[in-house]
Amino acid sequence: MCGVSRSPRLAPSILSCDFSRLGDELRAIQQGGADLVHVDVMDGLFVPNISFGLPILAAARRATDQYLDVHLMIEQPERYIDAFVQAGADGLTVHVEATRHLHRVVQQIRAHGRDAGVTLNPGTPLETLRPVLADVQRVLIMSVNPGFGGQAFIPSALDRIRAVRAWLDDVNPDAHLEVDGGVGPANIRALMDAGANEFVAGSSVFGADGPAEGLRRLREATQ
Repeated sequence: MCGVSRSPRLAPSILSCDFSRLGDELRAIQQGGADLVHVDVMDGLFVPNISFGLPILAAARRATDQYLDVHLMIEQPERYIDAFVQAGADGLTVHVEATRHLHRVVQQIRAHGRDAGVTLNPGTPLETLRPVLADVQRVLIMSVNPGFGGQAFIPSALDRIRAVRAWLDDVNPDAHLEVDGGVGPANIRALMDAGANEFVAGSSVFGADGPAEGLRRLREATQ
């Protein structure tokens, strides 16, 4: 395949970290070999949970020079793109269900020189992505229903990954294909084989054995 490397990129989700030790946690995942940092922003409206927002992102930006991959699970994300860019986001991913003007939001992100991403809930038809696939740098496939960490992987996500990878190979082979939800050593290889190259992991990284060991197990499972 031409385009983006299929080498796996690990993206620990700080939703699962100890926020009283945010700087230490970010240093631990960087030393453990994380490729980027996933930042889950929830507003309590688009999803039934509230996580954190601009102050935490800004604190993470001060604590690390790693790529901050921000997943906006919020209504009308176009209202906040400028603020999240200013707070330090390197990439911003928005939901097709959360805005009436998806293409406009993608262009808004790109106008700031940031990577634009799109995603959708497990029950939303994949066809809703197709109008913007040529314009994004990242597509995120949710393999759980968004809103809470620690959920079980939805097996049908594998077919969705295969379908989107085929579409991207035709129109935008340089785009990353990311998967989020229930990712761990037991399934990361199957996700790679389906076509994903970026893997968001929360509880499987920030577990009892610590981020370095969690990342080592994930990386080993990709071999």
